[in-house]
Amino acid sequence: MVTITEVLLIVVIVLLFALIYMVRQGSRVGPKDIEYAISSVWRESGLDEQIGRLATYAEDIRGDYKSLDQMLRVPVERASLGEVALEQILSDQLPSDMFGIRERILDGKVPDAHIKSSVGNICIDSKFALDNYRKMMEAEDDDERAKFKKQFLKDVRGHLDKIADDYVCPEAGSAEFAFAFLPSESVYYFLVTEAYDTLRSYTAKGVQAVSPLTLSHKIELIKAGVHARRLSEQAKKIRDDIARLSKRFVEIDQKWHVFYERHLGNATKKAEELDGAYKRLRDEFDRISQLSED
Repeated sequence: MVTITEVLLIVVIVLLFALIYMVRQGSRVGPKDIEYAISSVWRESGLDEQIGRLATYAEDIRGDYKSLDQMLRVPVERASLGEVALEQILSDQLPSDMFGIRERILDGKVPDAHIKSSVGNICIDSKFALDNYRKMMEAEDDDERAKFKKQFLKDVRGHLDKIADDYVCPEAGSAEFAFAFLPSESVYYFLVTEAYDTLRSYTAKGVQAVSPLTLSHKIELIKAGVHARRLSEQAKKIRDDIARLSKRFVEIDQKWHVFYERHLGNATKKAEELDGAYKRLRDEFDRISQLSED
């Protein structure tokens, strides 16, 4: 799609060529000539239609922005948007047997999502109170901005406390940490820069704030841990199989020695005795045959 900048650049270039041509022809360039040249270029190049389409696109974008902005102002719809973004990230990066969406775990608790890791279920909460953050960003007065910032940080601490209480419970099968998912990179950046000590203190309690980007990185680490655990389990299974085969081999070896030393040995001895008796009998037949010939 041609941008407005490209359209205007084309207009300027065409007009410059037209003016240069008129000057080189010795024509006297007046306001009407310039107006006529602009009008001709505008019509013949179809720029009026392109500008009209750009205006339509801009209006559509403004409408979409208003809809999104309205959605982000409504807590229920904002929460749904976070859940959709979270589910998309998990489904893109993990096999379906490694995560769950709104499933009842941990003695009946239902997190927005959880990852089945080598250290337990990692719960993820995607709800976040952003009303005061929005008011803070829209405030024009410094004092008012500071007031909403203080309230937003209070909301953050309250929400992180709830996540710690609900989803960091190793005794019930969770990991020793949970994720507070922020679907907005800008909000995450604000917390990292303006409330780093707060985030660090909650990390010590087992609650990690993550954005879409940082969650993706952590998921890759979790996958590596699960893969390593599976390899370790496979290696243990192979060791167990080898130990079981070794035990069976010892049993078979013992039975073989019994068979060889007793049964096969006795059979060999009997076979040698039988062979000796046969040879003696044959010698006797040969002797008798010799007497008959004499």
